[in-house]
Amino acid sequence: MRPVRTRRVRPVMATEQPGRVSAEVALEELYAAHWRSLVRLSVLLVRDQGTAEEVVQDAYVALYRRWDRLRDHGQALAYLRQSVVNGSRSVLRRRGTAQRWLAREAGSVPRLEVATDPADANARRSAVLDAMAGLPERQREVLALRYYLDLSEAEIAEALGIAAGTVKSHASRGAEALRAALGPQLEELS
Repeated sequence: MRPVRTRRVRPVMATEQPGRVSAEVALEELYAAHWRSLVRLSVLLVRDQGTAEEVVQDAYVALYRRWDRLRDHGQALAYLRQSVVNGSRSVLRRRGTAQRWLAREAGSVPRLEVATDPADANARRSAVLDAMAGLPERQREVLALRYYLDLSEAEIAEALGIAAGTVKSHASRGAEALRAALGPQLEELS
């Protein structure tokens, strides 16, 4: 009698299943297409490039871990935006706590000085970022999503988990506050 030869069957990978995209492939595509814009969004909120990159990286890691539980993989970009905004909020909360602690210890409020470049473009950018830093958190987030990422009101509402009407009111109030804060500064720079 001859021995029976068995054929080895390899497991089917997620990328080979019809209609199913693996987390690795999808995240590579999302990373290539949206990394820069997400980092810039976070920079507008936290005002630090290194911290912003960490926030975005954490958002991608969280998405990878939850990929199988994500109901609609088409909403992955919205999930990433929400994660970046939430991560930026956490950074700002921790930063505020640290500054309050330092102020208590030192007896005065520490002030961060921003170095400005003499070029008009850099001076204007610095003035806008300073004015945005003075806005309430929600207004700053709405303006960053609206004017930097050019998202619609519906997309902003989805990303922040708020109503479209709330997006409109935050955008209006934030823009008015920026106009009031930047009017004299922009006249000086002109």
